[in-house]
Amino acid sequence: MPKIDAPTVEEHHNQRRVALLAAGAQLLAEQGVDAVNPAAVGAATGLARSSVYQYFDSAPALLAAVVEDAFPRANERLHANTTNAGTARQQVDAYVSTALDLAADRTHRALYALTEADLPDGCRARLMELHAQQSAPLLLAVTGLGVPEAELTTALLIGMLNAAARTIIEGSSPTKVKRRTLALIHNGLSGNR
Repeated sequence: MPKIDAPTVEEHHNQRRVALLAAGAQLLAEQGVDAVNPAAVGAATGLARSSVYQYFDSAPALLAAVVEDAFPRANERLHANTTNAGTARQQVDAYVSTALDLAADRTHRALYALTEADLPDGCRARLMELHAQQSAPLLLAVTGLGVPEAELTTALLIGMLNAAARTIIEGSSPTKVKRRTLALIHNGLSGNR
């Protein structure tokens, strides 16, 4: 009989699932989508591949679970920091700062790796839905500024943030990137009224 490392079997299973998801996120961040498979995730957690299948029935299911685990946490952080910031301009700044702070985080690097990955259709659709949720606080802040074409402006800002995040992931100073990105956004928004 397998050894249970928690007070209850349910807690044991929860702990294993959390460990598998963390290993999946780490493999995704460091090696890309193809590395997120039951054998590799099992090896990273000290479990046999067959044990991983007790939690996830395929590599796409494992990858989808990694997305479902990590993305909502990032979205919650963006939403909370943005909505608690005060004025619409402060909300834009909070969103940008939080998004670029996330770019330096290992989990965000894992999620960023998904943007260029060949994903199953269901996972790609869910990722698009989560991205839409992610930009919602920024759209509200931009709308609050009274900027014309708020949806287009928000989409362009998201594009700028993606480029800024990529430079951080590639090794640029997060502080420097954040400062320059905010300056560009402030100049663009003030001239767009």
